[in-house]
Amino acid sequence: MTNLDAALDVITYGEAMAMFVAAETGALASVGQFTKRIAGADLNVAIGLARLGFKVGWMSRVGNDSFGQYVRDTLTKEGIDQRCVSTDERYPTGFQLKSKNDDGSDPAVEYFRRGSAASHLSVADYLADYVLPARHLHLTGVAPAISASSRELAFHLAREMRAAGRTISFDPNLRPTLWPSRAAMVEGLNALAALADWVLPGIGEGEILTGYTQPDDIAKFYLERGARGVIVKLGAQGAYFRTAGEAAVIAGQPVAKVVDTVGAGDGFAVGVVSALLEGKTLPQAVARGNRIGALAIQVIGDSEGLPSRAELDALERGDLPRIAHAA
Repeated sequence: MTNLDAALDVITYGEAMAMFVAAETGALASVGQFTKRIAGADLNVAIGLARLGFKVGWMSRVGNDSFGQYVRDTLTKEGIDQRCVSTDERYPTGFQLKSKNDDGSDPAVEYFRRGSAASHLSVADYLADYVLPARHLHLTGVAPAISASSRELAFHLAREMRAAGRTISFDPNLRPTLWPSRAAMVEGLNALAALADWVLPGIGEGEILTGYTQPDDIAKFYLERGARGVIVKLGAQGAYFRTAGEAAVIAGQPVAKVVDTVGAGDGFAVGVVSALLEGKTLPQAVARGNRIGALAIQVIGDSEGLPSRAELDALERGDLPRIAHAA
């Protein structure tokens, strides 16, 4: 169990939902049986880092309902600090339905989160004494999308942690349907990315946010706005990274069968952030991101494939990343 009395290594925030995964393929309307799991991009990262032995704190609101208790039970099971998770008596915990696909394609997901407890997150939930001692802040683009007040909290967290000299990682995790417009999404997420040290867009996300189609152009876009490093996820091809003095492609990990693509990016973030916090090089961090992302897509569920420290150590022992240097 994680020692929750010590200062946190990582802080993140957002919305967790109960997720009902279809037990059979086909349209969600025709499915009769589902399995309950947990979902939430930032929570997936928190779970992954906690399994690797980091002291992780997660900020959120849940409803006073069975789904909210399910979220809290999951936090307890995973050893995640929940002192900044409040129970909102007024609003419910959200949930979602997810289809089952056998062909490796992205599943259909339907959300039931409008007006949820977490959507009412705001700067009032910020506690400096809890947040600022942490070494690192991880943000995704999901929590800022769920409401204007949650978006304000994201910027407040980033500015406060930046002023305190802490490091920040940012995964855009685009959710266009949650934003008032595509222009608002692009403006808001690029402004948030400008406060981060490490920006982790997917190639498609990068094109939407920057207007560029090539990984090096996407990376340069964020480097020019203050990022220390940019890592562009390329799917099965691996990932491209660039800093002020280095650029390379780290080859992806072969996967025999893709079971569930959701959560791959969160697994990638777990790998990169954990390695950087351990003082590893950026190529090593990206290689670990590829490795954990590959694990995540081989099982059903968003966080079920995230490894323990022992499992990761076994995978990494004697396994060096294959690097194809880029210009």
